[in-house]
Amino acid sequence: MRELLVRALSGLVYISVIIGSILYAKESFYIVFYILMLLCLFELKKIINLSYKWTFVVATIFYFRFAHLSFLNSRYLHFFLIISVFIPFIYQLFKPKISLTSSKLGHYFLALAYIVIPFTLLTQIPFIHSTYHPNIIIGVFILIWINDSFAYLVGSTIGKTKLYVKVSPNKTVEGAFGGLAAALIGSYFIAKYFDDISYTNWIIVAAIVVVFGLLGDLIESKFKREAGLKDSSNFIPGHGGFLDRLDSIIFAAPFVYVYLHII
Repeated sequence: MRELLVRALSGLVYISVIIGSILYAKESFYIVFYILMLLCLFELKKIINLSYKWTFVVATIFYFRFAHLSFLNSRYLHFFLIISVFIPFIYQLFKPKISLTSSKLGHYFLALAYIVIPFTLLTQIPFIHSTYHPNIIIGVFILIWINDSFAYLVGSTIGKTKLYVKVSPNKTVEGAFGGLAAALIGSYFIAKYFDDISYTNWIIVAAIVVVFGLLGDLIESKFKREAGLKDSSNFIPGHGGFLDRLDSIIFAAPFVYVYLHII
């Protein structure tokens, strides 16, 4: 009972900080997500042999140089970014053993591609026509939370078919479809109150969030499995680390960004 209460309270604080920072001002949104990015990088340090000092410097420069700018104005660059950076992560997911380079330079690029670029693109999601729309990024997080909650509920009650047992033994196909169905239904209600983008776009964003969020969850699970870790840290009591909580949005954010800023 006490463990459940701790988990509920820490989860409430986490959600309050996320939503509060987004609603208060775009500056607080930048700062809080910059801190979250650094915490995720610190947790990644446990998974790979990462020099945090220099990664911190590079990440800070990159984030504050590009977080408030639409620095990818070409559609070709959008697709090149996904193909060259994120598709290889999906490829690694289905390899028998993930290939984490042992070179320091390789680790810098891994940290940049896996953490820094997604956080930078995440901060650009709510900017449509250079105007800050906080409801858009809140809606994306709500879809993530709906999917996670219902995937767990459906999977734990009726889930029988394992999704990818080598990487995440507890995930089931039934849970994945339960989360997808709940997110698609949730997108209808989100569209009614958050009309910054159309209902059709919310449905597509929900599908992107669920599919790529699941891949991000599995990829982080494989990273941890290769490193012999259960959680990325114990920073959030009852929930593990920030990377554990943000793995879905980290991987889904670039694809949501590309969709919204192309369409």
